[in-house]
Amino acid sequence: MRDESTAAAIRACAASRHLPESHLDKWLAMNTPSRMGLLEIAERLKMRTGQIVAAIDLLDEIEIREGSSPVAVLARDEIRRACALAGSGPARAAAFLDALRAIRFPRLKRAVERLSSEVAALRLPPGVRVVLPKDLGSDELMIRVSARTGRELGNLIDALAAKKSGLIRIAKLIGGDDDAEQ
Repeated sequence: MRDESTAAAIRACAASRHLPESHLDKWLAMNTPSRMGLLEIAERLKMRTGQIVAAIDLLDEIEIREGSSPVAVLARDEIRRACALAGSGPARAAAFLDALRAIRFPRLKRAVERLSSEVAALRLPPGVRVVLPKDLGSDELMIRVSARTGRELGNLIDALAAKKSGLIRIAKLIGGDDDAEQ
């Protein structure tokens, strides 16, 4: 696709999604292979406006931070895998953005992986689910208990009580408490 036709296709995509002018300008400022790569992914995954805005911002930040062009980032294995997942376009678009965030925020990715492994190590019974805050955007730890009978609920509460110190440790880790490392 020639540069003029790529720009026209991007403008059409942006117009159909009411993309803010500032983000259209950022998209058009990318080199041609980068513009085409993002356009192909946006159309294939049927990305919504907010998702395109987030992708443009993340690609811009990655380029500044790492010096990698957007086309180089879009060619990475983790990005290609996210785009090729089975499932709906919106699910693949979410996986694509998660992969971009993991590249942009590698320390956050490691922290989430560590907390997830801490939760898994607790080996909580089915019916108890520990929910970590999305992107560690808060220090709130949520625990969901799902039971069908009073007896089952009692057993789940007893299991939680037995794991109290591990759960407190995870809450401290989320809250940034340095004493939790000890």
